[in-house]
Amino acid sequence: MQTAVAETAEDISKIAFGFMASKSLFAALHVDLFSHLSCAAKTERELADAADVPINRITTLSTAMRSLGLMTRENGKLANSPAAEAFLVKGAKYDFGDYLRYQINGQMYPVMGQLNASMDGTLDPDDIASYATWMSDPVQARIYSKAQHAGSLGPGGTIARLGDLSDAKTLLDGGGGTGAMTISLCKANPDLNATIIDFPNVSEIGWEYISDAGLVDRVSYIPANALECQWPTGRCAVLMSYLFSGVPESSLAGLLSDAFNTLRPGGILMVHDFMVNEDAEPPLAALWHVQHMAFTPEASSMTAARIMADMEAAGFENPAEAEVIADMTRIVYARKPG
Repeated sequence: MQTAVAETAEDISKIAFGFMASKSLFAALHVDLFSHLSCAAKTERELADAADVPINRITTLSTAMRSLGLMTRENGKLANSPAAEAFLVKGAKYDFGDYLRYQINGQMYPVMGQLNASMDGTLDPDDIASYATWMSDPVQARIYSKAQHAGSLGPGGTIARLGDLSDAKTLLDGGGGTGAMTISLCKANPDLNATIIDFPNVSEIGWEYISDAGLVDRVSYIPANALECQWPTGRCAVLMSYLFSGVPESSLAGLLSDAFNTLRPGGILMVHDFMVNEDAEPPLAALWHVQHMAFTPEASSMTAARIMADMEAAGFENPAEAEVIADMTRIVYARKPG
């Protein structure tokens, strides 16, 4: 369904003031309000005491959370909404609060301040101009990578269910970060061995997750920029997740060529990323493309149709697509002939 066209000043205000909602959510996560409410519903005073925050601030922030549908208030007590309980409570099975705390609020939000300079070509030399620049800082690489890992475990499980790798023995995960996707695919396919390519600082952190997952005998790293290094050959499958949207548009053809040369005949290529359709839907995918452009000015929005066409131009056949994260990401598959 296409997004409704803005017709009133109120429609524009909802867009312009949207940052207030996201920053309010991040503040609630910062003082861990949702975890405090998970044990039991609380009055504002009880929540203030639990969070060690003055009650006027708790009252104001919890009112905002109620207005956004993240909290409820009955019989004088605050409680989490179902979504907040499932996804924003520390330790919950599907908790991605750290992803929002550290990557979205801590890193991505500030980087959006570069968007104007990215648009008019006036980025300062000290600004972040690419993932390579960003991940060269060990501290920033660790913050980004740990948050990205938390946010990728769910999609990794979905990709493992969608992708048929039952006959695959080897996987190359290009730009695979800390290995969240690889871990999910290896757990779902016991005979699969994988190689991950990512920046040295990211690879070092990723190895910790690979070790924790008990996969040190099945997963290896190539600590390098996936756009610049030599890719190994003879692989049964190649995955590129969140790579296309974060690199210059001019790099895509080269990545598809690398994937084609890496695969053995009949091998499968999987590209997972933010993708829009011809009607600029879904909005979150379109906005993530803008986010990436803030620090990679040559990046571009993309459609699944365009990726499938580019795959065919690179020599792949029978491309198909499926949704991974509802209203946000899709995966496109294709095979090397043979």
